[in-house]
Amino acid sequence: MASLICGSLAFDNIMTFEGRFADQIMPNQIHILNVSFLVPTLRRDFGGCAGNIAYALKLLGGDPLPMAVLGHDGGSYLQRMQELGISTRFVAQLDDIYTAQCMITTDLDNNQITAFHPGAMMQAHTNVVTADCGARVGIVAPDGRDAMLQHAEQLHAAGIPFVFDPGQGLPMFNGEELRRFIALADWVAVNDYEGQMLSERTGWDFATISQQVRGLMVTLGAQGCALWERGEQAVVPGLQAAATVDPTGCGDAWRGGLLWGLENGRSLRDCVALGNRMGALKIAQRGPQNYQLDFDPAALWA
Repeated sequence: MASLICGSLAFDNIMTFEGRFADQIMPNQIHILNVSFLVPTLRRDFGGCAGNIAYALKLLGGDPLPMAVLGHDGGSYLQRMQELGISTRFVAQLDDIYTAQCMITTDLDNNQITAFHPGAMMQAHTNVVTADCGARVGIVAPDGRDAMLQHAEQLHAAGIPFVFDPGQGLPMFNGEELRRFIALADWVAVNDYEGQMLSERTGWDFATISQQVRGLMVTLGAQGCALWERGEQAVVPGLQAAATVDPTGCGDAWRGGLLWGLENGRSLRDCVALGNRMGALKIAQRGPQNYQLDFDPAALWA
């Protein structure tokens, strides 16, 4: 069965600063911040949360259905997805606007500074989720504000269980809106920073959030993931990566593993463990969609 992936498609312009941001930014002068980072390497990749998650899920043998909007410059992205065997029937293209663009600068400590132009993503709400879309599960990943609100309501109305994954879109929503997302969702996935913001804005701690959904997952990078179910926490350990090269897209690779496990009816612990494995695999390669599997998914739970 398929997974409906509501989120962004974007071009990632990835730059590497061969130093540390902390050495260039003076905390006591932050009010007059004016810095420039020399970035000798620049690479343009296919990205966006929906595209990255779909790529990971397809690698695992899943059936991703990205729901997103591209701009007039998005023809190469459409072609790439079709070549990968990823369905584009829920991907719209607009003629009068650019595809979303992300400018990411990473330092030697894998800290990142990102600028994001939403472009066509801001029209993602024109895509409508219906019960006959063919999806067994869904995810509401970072996207246009209206799209995230409407797609959560539409997935719930269609009876399609879904993951709420606010990501970098979390600051767009107030506490009431975030509590509504949680009420509609079956699972919630955040990283540790987002988790703290979600808790502060909703006024709910992790235990409380987990009692309202089937599972709350708080990713912890190399340390793995805190899995909360019915108010109880368990930590699913991370895997040692072969190398730490580029963190861009690691969270999306993790979510691809999560969705593949959910598609196949696995326990949340199994889903999280696979997500951890996908994140460790991705961080060893540059770019969000340039890694390959080093294991056989069919043999995982044989």
